Amino acid sequence: MKITGIDCHVLLVPEVRKDATSSAQDDIVVFVHTDEGITGVGETDVNPWIARACIEAPSTHTMGMGLKEMLLGENPLEQERLWEKLYTGSCMNGRRGALICAMGAIDMALWDIKGKAAGKPCWELTGKEARDSIHPYASLQPNGESYEEYKESLVSWVLHAKETGFTAAKLEVTLGGPYNHSGMDEPDEKVTEVVAACREAVGEDFVLMVDVQYAWNDVERALNTLRDWGDLDIYFIETPLQIDDLAGYARLHDESPVAIAAGEWQNTRFEFLDLMDIGKVDIAQPDVGRVGGLTEALRVCDLAAERGRKIIPHCWKTGISIAASAHLAAVTPHCPYFEFLPAELTDSLLRKELVKDEIQLIDGKLSIPRKPGLGIEVDMDALRSFEQD
Repeated sequence: MKITGIDCHVLLVPEVRKDATSSAQDDIVVFVHTDEGITGVGETDVNPWIARACIEAPSTHTMGMGLKEMLLGENPLEQERLWEKLYTGSCMNGRRGALICAMGAIDMALWDIKGKAAGKPCWELTGKEARDSIHPYASLQPNGESYEEYKESLVSWVLHAKETGFTAAKLEVTLGGPYNHSGMDEPDEKVTEVVAACREAVGEDFVLMVDVQYAWNDVERALNTLRDWGDLDIYFIETPLQIDDLAGYARLHDESPVAIAAGEWQNTRFEFLDLMDIGKVDIAQPDVGRVGGLTEALRVCDLAAERGRKIIPHCWKTGISIAASAHLAAVTPHCPYFEFLPAELTDSLLRKELVKDEIQLIDGKLSIPRKPGLGIEVDMDALRSFEQD
C-alpha cells in the first residue's frame, strides 16, 4: 500500500468570535489517500492555516522538508517509522509547535488507515490490553458578561451534565488572566466562590475538576487560592500557571492540596518529560493531535506509567479527536477519566455537525470504539459548509 495524496481542509464556524478563547471555532481536517482506495482522516487543534502550510510547503533542503512531500509514495502502515522520518526531515522548521500539531493530524489519519486495512479498531493494533469502557468527564465552558451570569451559567451547565448522566465534570473558571474572554477581572476569592457554588449544586458524590487557564502569574498567588479548597474535594486543578514555569509547577506539586494537571499544549514526549520530571505534574494531559498523533501519545502514556503519573487526555475539538482519544484511553490503565464534550453540552457547530457514528454515553460510561480504524465518519456536506479557502 502506498500514500497517493493528502488533502487539507480549513474549517471555520460562521460568525467566528476572534475575542473568544475557544478553538472549537476552527479546525483542519486532513485526509490521507492510498492506492488501495483506503482513506484515513485526522485533525489537530492549532491555527488551521498554519498547519496546512506545514503540510503543503515545498521542501527546501534535507532538514527543512514539507510533510506532504515526505509522505507521498510511502507505506501508510509503517506509522512509527514515518513519525521519525517526518520529525527528522522537518526538524529545522519544527521539533515543536504547529508543525508537530500538523504531524499529529497526519499520524491520526495513518492509524485510521491501518485499522481500516486490518478491519480492526485502532486500539486493537497497539498490542495492549483494553478495558470494556472508559469514564468520561463533561468539559464545561460557561457564558456570561458579568460575574453573576458566569457563575449561574456554570452551575446550570454542571447540573445539566449530571442530569445527562455524567458523574464527573471539569469547570472552566477563568475570571481573569491572559485567556479570559469574558471581559471580567475578578479577585481570586471569586474563583473559589464559583467552585464552591458548583460543589453545593451537584453534591458530594460528583467528581469536580477545575481549569483556570493559566490565570495565576506566580506560584504564591496560586497557593493562596488552592489552600482554601481543602474541603471542596477537587480532583485536579488544570494549568494554574504559565506552562513554561516548570519550577512553579514543581512547587505546586509539593505544596498544593489539589493535584496538578497540565499538558494540553505539549508537543512530543520530550516536552512531557520536562513537565513530569522537572514540573512534577501529577496528571499529564496529552492532546492526541497536538502531541504528535496517536503514535506519540502512546509513548507519553508509557513514560507516565514509568513515573507513576496518571493520564487524562485533553480533547477540545470534534468527534475525530474524541475518537482518537478514546482509542488511547482504552489501552491506558492509568487513565481514570476521559475528557468528553457531548454535542448537547456545547455551542460549537463543528462539534455538533462534523462527525457521524460517535461513541455514546450510557450509564455514565463510554463504550470503547469497535468499528475499524478510528470508527467515525466525517459528514462531507457539513465539512463543505464550513470550509475556507
